[in-house]
Amino acid sequence: MRLSLIALASVAFLLGACTEAPQTTTPPPPPKPAGPQAGSPTTASGKARIALLLPLSGRSAPIGQSMQQAAELALFDTGAKELALAAYDSGETGDGAIQAYKKALTDGVALVLGPLFGSSASALGPLRRQDRVNIIAFSNDESVAQPGLWVMGIAAPPQVRRVVDYSVSTGIKRFAVLAPRTAYGDQMTRTLQSQVTIRGGTVVAAEAYDEGGDVSTAARRIADAAKGEGKLAVLVPVAPPRVTGVLAALSAAGVDQRSVQLIGTGVWDVPGIGSEAMLRGAWYAAPDPARRADFERKYVSTYNRPPHRLATLAYDAVSLASQLARVKPGGDFSAEAIANPNGWSGVDGVFRFLPDGRTERTLAVIEVQGDRGVVVSPAPTSFASQPTN
Repeated sequence: MRLSLIALASVAFLLGACTEAPQTTTPPPPPKPAGPQAGSPTTASGKARIALLLPLSGRSAPIGQSMQQAAELALFDTGAKELALAAYDSGETGDGAIQAYKKALTDGVALVLGPLFGSSASALGPLRRQDRVNIIAFSNDESVAQPGLWVMGIAAPPQVRRVVDYSVSTGIKRFAVLAPRTAYGDQMTRTLQSQVTIRGGTVVAAEAYDEGGDVSTAARRIADAAKGEGKLAVLVPVAPPRVTGVLAALSAAGVDQRSVQLIGTGVWDVPGIGSEAMLRGAWYAAPDPARRADFERKYVSTYNRPPHRLATLAYDAVSLASQLARVKPGGDFSAEAIANPNGWSGVDGVFRFLPDGRTERTLAVIEVQGDRGVVVSPAPTSFASQPTN
């Protein structure tokens, strides 16, 4: 079964001719703006228009197409008769996202889902502040978040906070980090340091290395830190295949699993991560894999191929939009409705949008065991008694 998107009607715009205003006591009407005007956020039948901004061309087209199909699947599963969903090709650049956003605005839109990339979402920030159309982007870059523009992707800082909290709960008080000398690596280091301090632990080593360079010196310093009293948790926020070289350097420096607990982020949440022998027994934070497995089976039975890992974001976003559409006739897509403090439930678990544009998620802690990951600390099922990060 292959689902098709509901087509949106195009909107025609009239350009007024410049004429000399007659001399009357009634003031002339204000001039019409030069650019195209926003169409109605609802169709003639009262359906809420939802724009889906995805990279449907270029190198990332397979990701965008998988996300589009997941969005269509959500429309079917939720029976969202109140929605009129239309996809727009945002490409891979900020300019592409701007053009897609303007086209959606011209057609009429109640809510924008997407774009995917942080740079594209950032480019829409100034337009969103002007047009006041709320945007739920699929990026996980918290730096582009702002009121009215939420980043729905699974951001890395909450993953670090979650795995640190779990490590402390097992009695670990000493931490270290071995990260690439990049913006991402710096962010992971800062997050670890702040969360460990909050939880009463100590960061005994924070080592950075140049990507593609020698890791051995930094690895030896981690090995020296591991000789202290008490088990040491070492954050290694490095994705495959580069993690192989980092693990080899740690092993060569004398680091072993008896003295060190390796911890990581969702970059380890990929098939085959257990093939790295040194990662067996390691912990990382990510959405509960069991919930995603159900979605993947349904997607495969519908489209005869597995979904991209990010397809769940589009599915959850459209499912959320369907709930907002039922709040009242025409839907309620206001910031207050979107940022419901009770949150929403999706394939990737329970999540809620914060007023500043970030997204908070309940995450599981997963242990790498052979060829599979085993949940050692389930994701909370609600935000009750959960602090806002």
